[in-house]
Amino acid sequence: MRNLLTILSAAVLLQSCGRFGNSDEKQNNKERIVCIAKQYSEIIFALGAEKDIVAVDVSSTYPPEARKLPTVGYHRALSAEGILSAKPTLILHDNNIGPEHVVKQLTDLNIPMKVFGKYNADIAGTDSLIREMGVYFHKEKQADSLCKKLDSDIQVALAHAKEYKDTVKVLVIHYGQASNVFLVMTKKNTAAKMIEWAGGKMSVDDEKGMKQLSAEVIAASDPDVILLTDFGYDKLGSIEKIKELPGIAGTRAAKANRIYRVEEHDLVYIGPRTGENTLKLQQLIHQDAAK
Repeated sequence: MRNLLTILSAAVLLQSCGRFGNSDEKQNNKERIVCIAKQYSEIIFALGAEKDIVAVDVSSTYPPEARKLPTVGYHRALSAEGILSAKPTLILHDNNIGPEHVVKQLTDLNIPMKVFGKYNADIAGTDSLIREMGVYFHKEKQADSLCKKLDSDIQVALAHAKEYKDTVKVLVIHYGQASNVFLVMTKKNTAAKMIEWAGGKMSVDDEKGMKQLSAEVIAASDPDVILLTDFGYDKLGSIEKIKELPGIAGTRAAKANRIYRVEEHDLVYIGPRTGENTLKLQQLIHQDAAK
């Protein structure tokens, strides 16, 4: 293992690696924040507090401006060199980073790290997180506005959901880039909450939030609608190719061509746009439903 002096030397020499080869234009900022949490990243941009963010993890894909920042890698497979190359004065993360030896290296280097409060993955918890971050970045008014819009949009979605006579069964498929397999999201997943708020229900249940896609699982769930997250949808490229996935062709969703592309970052965490995204999701899954 490299000693800390070696890592520090490497950090001076390494250039920050942009998502598309972009150079780091914030080298002269006094505060240099590396954000390793996609939910945090979206909230920071929504608050208008992004001026000191110099790098993010690869899962921080919203808003589009976040994609232009240099990246430090996948949040569970970080390297000390990749983070140190951004010359951070502060690292923000949500306690979902790794591997452990890299976290220890960063801790031993005494780089300040901050985790905001642990809140429930629901609307109230997200409101609390937004408000805490608003205080931290001195953006209290912006935080209040974000929370009011989030709450209002969710209430509208819940009211609309009561108007539908039938509950739409929805299958959400996600391509796991790390494991190179297609996975299905279950009722334990954050996406299931949004589906429920939109007036639908997740077609697959399991103790884990995701499980590997199989013909047996799909046949048993027989969804009315299939949502495939962006990377997997784009990888396959067409509905006909998607129908070639195990068990998909025989579903009601496939027979009716009710297979849609959705952005992963709109489903996997609750953030400032979750109410807005739920309303869009509601329109999508209820296109053919009767009121």
